[in-house]
Amino acid sequence: MRSIEWSSGSWRQPPVRVTEEPDGSLSVEPAAGSDLWRHTSYGFVHEDAPALLAPFPTGSAVEVDLRLDYAEQFDQAGVLVWVDDRNWVKAGVEVSDGQPQVGAVVTRESSDWSVAPVPDWAGREVSVRVSRCGDALTVRARVAGEPWRLVRLAPLAPDATAFAGPYCCAPSRAGLTVRFTGWRHGSPDETLHPDPPH
Repeated sequence: MRSIEWSSGSWRQPPVRVTEEPDGSLSVEPAAGSDLWRHTSYGFVHEDAPALLAPFPTGSAVEVDLRLDYAEQFDQAGVLVWVDDRNWVKAGVEVSDGQPQVGAVVTRESSDWSVAPVPDWAGREVSVRVSRCGDALTVRARVAGEPWRLVRLAPLAPDATAFAGPYCCAPSRAGLTVRFTGWRHGSPDETLHPDPPH
């Protein structure tokens, strides 16, 4: 994987504030009430989360690192894969019901949502990896020093023009700041399932 400079991405929706820190990390403050969601269960459409995007061709992978130091309801950050306003995937860690949850939202006209609690990830550096290979996106996540966990397998047409990169949003409050510590691009995962031990 090779690092992507923050300056080589383009903001799909600009944040309230963005600062490149002396250590090379990027601090991003999303607007209060910002979110990404279409219709399902809640009945609303939101598409105003800030996301720093670069081209994401098939046969590649993107990784984003972030500090999981946010703790308010629905605070979230991770990777956004954007095709258009009706077709996109966001994956990362969102605070829900009092604890961090790793998960993904896959949107094709309407959004769905899947989560799994990861309370032991709080306060640590999280990496989110999305591989694009053939007609699929494979989403994985981990904290530093631990194995990748499969989060989601989702469809994406091989000929779709897509962009991907770090995103964050704060659906229920003002004042969230997310610190992104890395952004990389490289080769996708070769297989969905690792070889079993012999």
